[in-house]
Amino acid sequence: MSEDLGNSLQSEGIMATLQVLGGKWKPIILYILLNEGTKRFGELRRMIPTITQGMLTNQLRELERDGMIIRRVYQEIPPKVEYYVSEHGRTLNDVLGEMCGWGFQHIEHTKKVEEHDQLSKP
Repeated sequence: MSEDLGNSLQSEGIMATLQVLGGKWKPIILYILLNEGTKRFGELRRMIPTITQGMLTNQLRELERDGMIIRRVYQEIPPKVEYYVSEHGRTLNDVLGEMCGWGFQHIEHTKKVEEHDQLSKP
């Protein structure tokens, strides 16, 4: 495996996926929209209390640019904007579900390692 995987055809799929899902917040935003349905900005902000307003705005713009979500603007006062997952974005449902499942398995693994380490200490 002397070939640079960053430039390998074998890694193009994972790189494309990470380009869309990369970062801390995009998977969470998509997971919420996939499982909870259409949300307004303020609702997302309350559901992810540790994200800043600016970061949420940027992440939503990037997800919209990449075709994962759709931003619907209602012409009313006060302005109303909703976000929902596009058909293409829905194709990530299984990927995000697998990531969630793996995360729970990893949490359990980490607990077992920590317990083993505690028992091994004199």
